[in-house]
Amino acid sequence: MASGDDSPIFEDDESPLCSLEKMTDLVAVWDVALSDGVHKIEFEHGTTSGKRVVYVDGKEEIRREWMFKLVGKETFFVGAAKTKATINIDAISGFAYEYTLEIDGKSLKKYMENRSKTTNTWVLHLDGEELRVVLEKDTMDVWCNGQRMETATIKRPRLANWIRKQESSFFAASKKHTLLSP
Repeated sequence: MASGDDSPIFEDDESPLCSLEKMTDLVAVWDVALSDGVHKIEFEHGTTSGKRVVYVDGKEEIRREWMFKLVGKETFFVGAAKTKATINIDAISGFAYEYTLEIDGKSLKKYMENRSKTTNTWVLHLDGEELRVVLEKDTMDVWCNGQRMETATIKRPRLANWIRKQESSFFAASKKHTLLSP
């Protein structure tokens, strides 16, 4: 059982590398959008065997057998930037459990709220191909389809001078232009 907006999304489809039929103790699935793409996190919890298995994008990241303590945490890393993720396992009553996901030490909900403020994401369809472009506003990193792109940096004084030149040439005829201060 999961709670709140951190609730996993239960799906009937199959992951490329592992099927739900193999995961008999699957209890939670989350889709997490990072700069390098959307990652699917799946969690198996065998409450009778004590088994815990974490899959990221269909690849097994953690497997623990015969865990006698059924509550606790599993920490692992997701994506190209190795973002820290933790699954919290809490007992809510008897043999019912709650599973929540934290990304970089924040609940999934808080992380996604913060991420929406610090990134812009575009999905473009060009020549029949889908491109996912992410701008990280805090670092000015640009990602395209999971790859961090090389970008040129323009220092602010150079940018201000370039804008002034553009304004001057564009508005020279009308004599109605304003100069930006650096």
